[in-house]
Amino acid sequence: MYIKLTLAIAAVATLSACSLNPKDYESAPILADSAMGPVTCQIYTEGQVTWDRSINRPDGMSVETADNLCRAEGKRIMDGGEPQYAPTTAAASA
Repeated sequence: MYIKLTLAIAAVATLSACSLNPKDYESAPILADSAMGPVTCQIYTEGQVTWDRSINRPDGMSVETADNLCRAEGKRIMDGGEPQYAPTTAAASA
C-alpha cells in the first residue's frame, strides 16, 4: 500500500516539473507568404507543428486558413528551410 502511494506521489512530482505550456517554447514571430499577403506565425518548436498558429493575417483570410499556412511554414522550417522573421518594432522604427 505504501509503495503504491509513494510511487503515485513520485509520478505526480515528476510530471509537475514538465512544462506543457506552449508559451514556454515560442520563437520570434515568423512571416509566411500567401497570395492574400503575409501571415505572421508563432512557431513553437522545431520538432513538431501541432501548436503553430497565426497571430496576424490579411483581412478576408480565415483563422483556419492562416493557421494551416503557419503549420505548413513550421513543417518547411523543420525540413531545413530558413525562417523569415517578422520585423520587430525596434527594427521598424530605425
